[in-house]
Amino acid sequence: MAASSLNPVRVRTITAGVELTSALELERVEAAVAFVTRAKQAFEAAGYEVQTIRVAVNPVIASLAPAARDKALNQLRRIDELVTSQGAIFNIGPIVTDDRSDNSLVEWAIALVKATKAISFSTAIATPDGGVLPKTAAMSAKIMVALANTLPGGLANFRFAAAANIPAGTPFFPVAWHQGPESFAIGMETASVVERAFASVRAGDDATEKLRNALDEVLAPVEKLATQIAQSEGRQYLGIDASPAPIKDRSIAAAIEALTRTPFGSAGTLEACSIVTAALKSVSVRTCGYSGLMLPVLEDPLLAQRAGENRYGIRDVLLYSSVCGTGLDVIPIPGNTSADSISGLLRDVAALATRLRKPLSARLFLVPGKKVGDMARFNDPVLTDSVVMKLD
Repeated sequence: MAASSLNPVRVRTITAGVELTSALELERVEAAVAFVTRAKQAFEAAGYEVQTIRVAVNPVIASLAPAARDKALNQLRRIDELVTSQGAIFNIGPIVTDDRSDNSLVEWAIALVKATKAISFSTAIATPDGGVLPKTAAMSAKIMVALANTLPGGLANFRFAAAANIPAGTPFFPVAWHQGPESFAIGMETASVVERAFASVRAGDDATEKLRNALDEVLAPVEKLATQIAQSEGRQYLGIDASPAPIKDRSIAAAIEALTRTPFGSAGTLEACSIVTAALKSVSVRTCGYSGLMLPVLEDPLLAQRAGENRYGIRDVLLYSSVCGTGLDVIPIPGNTSADSISGLLRDVAALATRLRKPLSARLFLVPGKKVGDMARFNDPVLTDSVVMKLD
């Protein structure tokens, strides 16, 4: 569908944050779900389409001993039943936040995914205070390998990511987590806004200014409504993650190509990514989370197409992340990729996030039974078919 025929913005997520104790209080989750449901109704009444409502909590699982962590699975099943019945999804945050190896966490991750449908989680492979956490990166790689065969088609890895320097209050899953008073944040789908702004750029125009003005125009009413909701609900408003999240009908690759006039991955792509970042970092609304360029291969048909044309690779996406991005998101890789190979890539992501003092993450999608160059096909409303990419 052409961008010109679309409403330029869609609310990807309204994410509520709440702190839980080790008891994982169901009533507090229920109250948070009720809040995001009311917020969704307010946005819909204002004419916005809201794709998802979400709840994120503090990393309580990371503080539990193995026995207590195993016991928590029963309560997480109850939470999962609650949120799914209300059309919401849930994030328990990072399940490890320090640098350590714990193979029991690998088994626990498998058990969590098998027992639930709507719970996402992450690991912290770099933190602002601790820098790169290599042992946790290695363990995260093991989790990814284990999850590849936990659900059909490798879909379990859609609910897990390795997170580097991700701040509390990030609304996007699977890296979201919460800290402090009850709050909420907004995540948007604005790839079409970027495309329209770039398509209107003419010789002599300042592309950054053009995009910033276009984003301000669509984000200011969102912030106004969110502020009103915060006041009426007595809940802290953290801001908008201004990342122009793409989806099947709104392509960030098409937006980049509207500026470069060449296929994504060609010379000029890095510069275009940098221009997007400059605009995102200068918008007038309060921002939170990544507020960077997302390049999720399996969620953007044109990104997937350009990968199939060998116009860019995983290392190129990491390069683009150095000036703009959110890291490596839903990247399809061979199902038999070793944990050692994945661990090396995760350390690279962590090192980049540490060196540049920015949030990055890695959500790698091991596709069972597929090798480099094979076509991975998904019977999923969110994921698009894509060629399997080479890891190194």
